[in-house]
Amino acid sequence: DVVESQEHYKSRWRSIWIMYLTMFLSSVGFSIVIMSVWPYLQKIDPTADASFLGWIIASYSIGQMVASPLFGLWSNYRPRREPLVISTAISVAANCLYAYVHVPRAHNKYYMLTARALVGFGAGNVAVVRSYIAGATSLTERTSAMANTSACQAVGFILGPVFQTCFTLIGEEGVTWKFLCLQLNMYTTPVLFGALLGVINIILIFAIFREHRVDDMGRQYKSINSDGEGSDVLDQNTEGSIDHVAVVALNVLFFVILFVFAVFETIATPLTMDMYSWTRKEAVFYNGIILSVIGIESVIVFMVVKTLSKKTGERAILHAGLLIVLIGFFILLPWGKKLPNIQWQEIKNNSIPRTAPSEMLAPFWSLPELQLPSNHTAEPVGCPVTQSWCLNTPMIYLAQYISSDVLIGLGYPVCNVMSYTLYSKVLGPKPQGVYMGWLTASGSGARILGPVFVSQIYTHLGPRWAFSLICGVVVVSLLLLEIVYKRLIAFSVRYGRMQE
Repeated sequence: DVVESQEHYKSRWRSIWIMYLTMFLSSVGFSIVIMSVWPYLQKIDPTADASFLGWIIASYSIGQMVASPLFGLWSNYRPRREPLVISTAISVAANCLYAYVHVPRAHNKYYMLTARALVGFGAGNVAVVRSYIAGATSLTERTSAMANTSACQAVGFILGPVFQTCFTLIGEEGVTWKFLCLQLNMYTTPVLFGALLGVINIILIFAIFREHRVDDMGRQYKSINSDGEGSDVLDQNTEGSIDHVAVVALNVLFFVILFVFAVFETIATPLTMDMYSWTRKEAVFYNGIILSVIGIESVIVFMVVKTLSKKTGERAILHAGLLIVLIGFFILLPWGKKLPNIQWQEIKNNSIPRTAPSEMLAPFWSLPELQLPSNHTAEPVGCPVTQSWCLNTPMIYLAQYISSDVLIGLGYPVCNVMSYTLYSKVLGPKPQGVYMGWLTASGSGARILGPVFVSQIYTHLGPRWAFSLICGVVVVSLLLLEIVYKRLIAFSVRYGRMQE
């Protein structure tokens, strides 16, 4: 039995809770402005188009992908307080820059791009957070701690848009402080609030956070970046090589998990607008509700999976999570016979495919029989005829879409937690900063490539091809998991120091 003093136990878990807070604030920094980026961009720089918006959204993940291995490497050799404070300070400065992107007379969109990239760069500290939690918990504590970390991240993604909604009460004009050249409005106040939270986080890191390191049995020892009491006699537990086949496999699996969820998030709005003739406002509103419910579902799953993993093991749960995701996307395939409504305004242009009905090939001015919906507005609704698949691909029924949302919302958090947990256990007592950096970078890369992939495949080939390819990717990941299944064991178990 491992004897740990009450003082050390409390200090260790206070530090872990500070890491939970850091993870929460990192995800809030991403989501708190996500709904207002486009209108704010249009306001400050009319030259910006929708494609540039895509770059601004992606810049966060690009920044995080670059920073994660760097901060992870830093945390391997220096006290973790250093990269944590510096990364959070970068995020605070980037949020302040975002609040001032309206000031320059030109190129405002590039200032916004820079600000969001720097916020993502600061968010690279999640690699430090996860590596610290992995090193400060015993093998029996780790699944629960990793689940709590992911839950804090999910809550941050949920509450970010809620904060944004509250700040909309300030309005577009808000209050101007001329002596600071600062506009406090619905676009700038959220990021300034995020900056304030970052400052509080830095203060708490200095005041409460302490370095702690325990082995898989829970015994304390001192490492290169430790500033606390510890023993060097347990360093022999780090002897042995890491199974790099398992490490690479888990990076690939994590990439797939983040990739398919990024596809799911990206496709929600255009898919529902095409299939159910929702307006932009309706699509944002209804999908916002759906994603919020999925976020709550994810938090519940994070809590349940902690208990379930003790009975079945992490590998079996990861396998089940991938199967649930596969079923979710399989259900999303078009199965019926009813075609989606065609967007009426698109009939006016000359880009109508040859597969369209003959009456739609005539110019719009020779179609007096065409009846527009009585409740139509200036905004066209339905599936645009420029997407040729709209004319021959069955619609996805709303029941299919909701069922798929529920299943993917169940499978994704399971896979997310289990992949992080297995990864940290495979690495064992070795310094995990760089490895966690690579895992975070692979996830960021997936969040960049996922939207690009689905936007191209969905637009040109339709949902049948897009979701079939996703199903194929998940099947391949399941085969990979089967191949490396026996290798995904804890470092201490692999070398016979503990029983599985």
